Amino acid sequence: MDQDGYSLQLIDGDGAFNFTGIEHFTKITKMGDCGLSYAVVSIMGPQSSGKSTLLNHLFGTNFREMDAFRGRSQTTKGIWLAKCAKIEPFTVVMDLEGTDGRERGEDDTTFEKQSALFALAVSDIVLINMWCHDIGREQAANKPLLKTVFQVMMRLFSPRKTTLLFVIRDKTKTPLENLEPVLREDIQKIWDNVPKPEAHKETPLSEFFNVEVVALSSYEEKEELFKEQVATLRQRFYHSIAPGGLAGDRRGVVPASGFSFSAQQIWKVIKDNKDLDLPAHKVMVATVRCEEIANENFACFSTDEEWLQLEEVVQNSIVPGFGKKVSAILDKCLTGYDTEVFFFDEAVRTSKRQQLESKLLHLVNPSYQTMLGHIRSKILDDFKGSLDKALESGEGFASAALDCTKSCMKKFDKDCEDATIEQVDWDTSKIRDKLRRDIDAHLASVRSAKISQLNALYEGQLNKALAEPVEALLDAAADDTWSSIRNLLQRETESATSGFASALATFDLDQATIDKMIVRLKEYGRSVVESKAREEAGRVLIHMKDRFSTLFSRDADSMPRIWTGKEDIKAITKDARSASLKLLSVMAATRLDDESDKIAETLSLALMDTSNSAVKNRSIQTMDLLASSSWQEVPATTTLITPVQCKNLWRQFKAETEYTVTQAISAQEANKRNNSSLPPPWAIAAILLLGFNEFMTLLRNPLYLGVIFVVFLVGKAIWVQLDIPGEFRNGALPGLLSLSTKFLPTVMNILKKLAEEGQRAAAPQAQRKQEDDESEAYRNGIHSNATSSTSSSVTSSSDRGLEYTSPLTQ
Repeated sequence: MDQDGYSLQLIDGDGAFNFTGIEHFTKITKMGDCGLSYAVVSIMGPQSSGKSTLLNHLFGTNFREMDAFRGRSQTTKGIWLAKCAKIEPFTVVMDLEGTDGRERGEDDTTFEKQSALFALAVSDIVLINMWCHDIGREQAANKPLLKTVFQVMMRLFSPRKTTLLFVIRDKTKTPLENLEPVLREDIQKIWDNVPKPEAHKETPLSEFFNVEVVALSSYEEKEELFKEQVATLRQRFYHSIAPGGLAGDRRGVVPASGFSFSAQQIWKVIKDNKDLDLPAHKVMVATVRCEEIANENFACFSTDEEWLQLEEVVQNSIVPGFGKKVSAILDKCLTGYDTEVFFFDEAVRTSKRQQLESKLLHLVNPSYQTMLGHIRSKILDDFKGSLDKALESGEGFASAALDCTKSCMKKFDKDCEDATIEQVDWDTSKIRDKLRRDIDAHLASVRSAKISQLNALYEGQLNKALAEPVEALLDAAADDTWSSIRNLLQRETESATSGFASALATFDLDQATIDKMIVRLKEYGRSVVESKAREEAGRVLIHMKDRFSTLFSRDADSMPRIWTGKEDIKAITKDARSASLKLLSVMAATRLDDESDKIAETLSLALMDTSNSAVKNRSIQTMDLLASSSWQEVPATTTLITPVQCKNLWRQFKAETEYTVTQAISAQEANKRNNSSLPPPWAIAAILLLGFNEFMTLLRNPLYLGVIFVVFLVGKAIWVQLDIPGEFRNGALPGLLSLSTKFLPTVMNILKKLAEEGQRAAAPQAQRKQEDDESEAYRNGIHSNATSSTSSSVTSSSDRGLEYTSPLTQ
């Protein structure tokens, strides 16, 4: 069987629901597999208005159409259901029995209203088929039917937005742009005049319906144009349930597998509901007249000068006696209504009075809420002011907060009582709770600010008490430096935390919070020490040089040293370096946890110079102690200067202080020479070897001294060239044999070098002289050779490339 266009009678003319048929329909069309991806379209309108014809062309269905040659008569009885052909998503369409049919008669409209209400309840899109020339007419445009359906639907079903697509048939020359506003205005009037339950009194039409309007040409007169317009309209049903599609709100849509059961239950509710019958004449008159009177009194209240003035004033400030004034105006309005409706049906007039009172209170409620808002704001401002005054007077925070809160909440309750309206018992607990939350929020803000100030105060005191003393202790750098720092930290921290805890006691905080804040203050004190230690560790080289300079350049009485020659510079240097090394070891790591370490011993073993040859032999091993980025048994978090950094700092320290030691040695030697009355050591040696007379002869004849000097240089050069000490290391006899073979070649080599030096010195001078001075240049050349020979004897090179300088020259 072809699924597209398959149809069945869902509800017959007597109102019987065809549950078996719809179950069969769901099965063969596989509707149950669609989940929520399906749409339901229905059509309603006057009898013989072409509804079935429109559906067949629009959706490809096969609903029975009226035979125009047989005259107008009822074609569709009950409600028929069919699957639309080739439209995505899965779409079913319902063809409803036409209204105003002569077969049912003028008075039997129950089924028409029930079927219309059923279509609105189950459909996503409802087509309202109407003639173009009927727009503006009361009965032909289905206005009474829509009015009843609107009212009953809101009471029977939860809000679900449905699309009402008004299809204007046999469109005339009047443009759609002119027809649509008239139709929409009529629909809005129907909605506005329909009595609504309390929950939907202010609900606009758009909450329940999307209203769309289209127009089609005459099928009989302009068939081709009609088909083109229908094809265009068909495109709007593709993907109708997608966001922005033609279908309305999909809230509450049941899965396709439950559609048949859901439709059956909805029809049952509609069939069993007696309210769909027309009201009795008496009740109808009472209803209409009481509603008119209520509307007149509501309009009178809305334009009352006293109320308008009261409403305007309350927008800006508190109105004293607001509740009594509003209650009086409301009582006048309600009394007027009661007088006019006294003779009408009691149930109706009571119902309408309740509706009127509800509307009046709904009008008054915004001003009442504004009044409560002003009261809340004023009380909150008063609370802030009273709290500030109490704190400024020295009262504790907790007690001031409690007293101010109690007095302000009491004042709020009194002001709310003054604003209460007699006709209603509105709950002010939400405003009161909001005020209490605002007060609590302000208290929390002030408490936080005050505690922050206290915390900053004690942190500042702690920082001042620790920073400078710690800096001084680190600069002194002794064995008990860190012990003194720990004692200082403990003493100052206990003093600060004691005062801080006493101050916090006035804030009524729980003990856990107080303990946490005290711990945080202690941690801050520790961080101050650690920060200062890191800062000083960054300047450790400067401190080391300052300490070395102080200890080296000044004596025990802090007086500047005068290097007279009696001082032991080596010992002084060692002591000064030891003190500087002690400073380095103190600043190498923080020791706030009283844990021992071996940093000082490691630095002393690795860096301090010793004259012990055994220590020198294992110098490589001792230096390896510092070839690490961490200290043994010292955590990385407490390390300020790593071993490798200590090694580099010590090397730089020694290089930068070496000049000071050298200067001291030079000053000491100069002082010794200035204070000595004896001749130089070489003069004393010459006197002892030659005797006084021969020594004086040498002084009177400097030529002898020059000859001796030359002989000495030549001998020294031979000594170095032959490496005499090295030759005798293997024994005397092998040394003599080796020297006898090397002596003559060594002497010849020395003479050859002297000759080469003389030639290089004479060549440039000979080129600068004129040819007529050749003889003079020759003599000058000989003199230059002699001078070069003498100079070359001063310095000679050994086979190892070492250079020697005469002591006399030095």
